Amino acid sequence: MAAPSSIDDRDQNLEWLSLDDSESVLWSGGPDRRTIVPTALLLALPVLALAIVPFNLVAGIGLAAVLALLTVPTVAWAVLWVRSTDYVVTSNGLYAKHGVLSRDVKRIDFEKVQNTSYSQSALGTHFGYGHVEVSSAGGSGVEMRFRSVPAPREIQQLISSRVKPARSTDRADAKRTDDDVLEEILAELRAIRSTLEDGTGTRGRSDESRSTAASSEGVTFEHESSDGDASN
Repeated sequence: MAAPSSIDDRDQNLEWLSLDDSESVLWSGGPDRRTIVPTALLLALPVLALAIVPFNLVAGIGLAAVLALLTVPTVAWAVLWVRSTDYVVTSNGLYAKHGVLSRDVKRIDFEKVQNTSYSQSALGTHFGYGHVEVSSAGGSGVEMRFRSVPAPREIQQLISSRVKPARSTDRADAKRTDDDVLEEILAELRAIRSTLEDGTGTRGRSDESRSTAASSEGVTFEHESSDGDASN
């Protein structure tokens, strides 16, 4: 399946992304900028508060100032969050970068991905964005979430298409590992058996040699005794 888009429309700086030599970017993007619109509407509140000015100048300006102190930082933070959040799908795994004041990068290899899903709100369905959620084997709940990304269904399908071959390869490697361990055990058992057989054969030959030597000594002794009797 073709990727929804190789690189997102916006100008992204992926200098934070450290890829292996054989790893390539299949898709990169971030939260849809239209998600800022509901938060940006809060800026209308200080303007509406100025409507009180003709009736009460002090109350109108004071309320507008308070609302501005509350809404402007909220909208500014939402804008910074969208601009500082990046999601990447590569040939080997998934990356998510968050952080306005700091940077937090998380990676999940496709071999560890257990389940993928996507969801859209009513507004997201209308504008074409939503969340893609990924859970990994051994993890508790959702391990990575692509928030408010465009075309979430296509991105979820892209991830799923990479997970299946990775799982097959991982199972094949595990099977080969088990076969190698079994072969090593069998080789050790053969070596032990060979050692035991060699030891038994050596002891048998030694006993036989000692028996032959004893017999030879007995014959010699009898011969000497016969010679003694003849002399007498």
